[in-house]
Amino acid sequence: MRDATEPILATPRDSQERDSAVPVHFLQGLLMGGADVIPGVSGGTVALIVGIYERLVSSVRAAASAPVALLRGDPAGARAAWGEVRWRLVLPLAVGIVTALGIGSVVLPPLLEAYPARMNALFFGLVAASLLVPWRRISRRTSAHLILGVAAAGLAAVLVGLPPGSYEDPPLLQVAVTAAVAICAMILPGISGAFVLKVLGIYETTLGALSDLNVAYMAVFVLGAAVGLGAFAQVLEWLLETRHDATMAVLVGLMAGSLRALWPWQAADRTLLAPVGGVGEVAVVVGLVVLGAVAVLVLIHSGERIDQPRSDQTLDV
Repeated sequence: MRDATEPILATPRDSQERDSAVPVHFLQGLLMGGADVIPGVSGGTVALIVGIYERLVSSVRAAASAPVALLRGDPAGARAAWGEVRWRLVLPLAVGIVTALGIGSVVLPPLLEAYPARMNALFFGLVAASLLVPWRRISRRTSAHLILGVAAAGLAAVLVGLPPGSYEDPPLLQVAVTAAVAICAMILPGISGAFVLKVLGIYETTLGALSDLNVAYMAVFVLGAAVGLGAFAQVLEWLLETRHDATMAVLVGLMAGSLRALWPWQAADRTLLAPVGGVGEVAVVVGLVVLGAVAVLVLIHSGERIDQPRSDQTLDV
């Protein structure tokens, strides 16, 4: 069995997924999409929890390389890039993400508005327990990794503490650029793409466009996201291949710093407040933190059992 700290990167010999894993990847997509629609929670965190993070990044990088190769007049290179994509991972994952985004755009905003402290408490527990995942993937922890983690935590805490903006009718160019930035956050554990949209002022507008099926808005958003994701995935895969432990240390810090955004009691400008609401309400909030943490621990355990490649299995391409 593969060591828990070993990175999982796509290679020509393991570029396919087991048929039995396809329904599992759809469920993982549902979890990622549900996380991506929540400000403060990252779909990348879910991908890391369930053990598909490196393979997903590798597939995104390969998919983004194919059209670039075609533009260069290299059809053979494009075919080779498409062949590296783990389609049995990516396709059901994408269907699950889109499904969850559609549902979440309708269901989650009212809950976040009606029960902000309780919802944040649940998300706090989810992210806090998720710190175990990148931490366990660091094979040799050093003082340099600690420094990187602390610096990343400080940066994330500052970013998620920025006051939110709001644009009711943003220009489409702004939508495309914001989507390109936000999608990079979505694939990074600890930084929420939805939160980036909220900080940059188009979160509510984007949810409205999604629920209202505003085709022009969503087409521009998807185009900007595709460009941003394709470019960023190249860098991220290189970091995972060449600086794996340092990258994981930074991810630990980003996730830890992002907890500031999920503190249950905050003012409208994101100033942190002391617990309010009486002993009963505080007990409910604490209980939801624990519930979120337990849910992640179950996900981690399930992901390790279901999604780890078998050491005795050979895949042909």
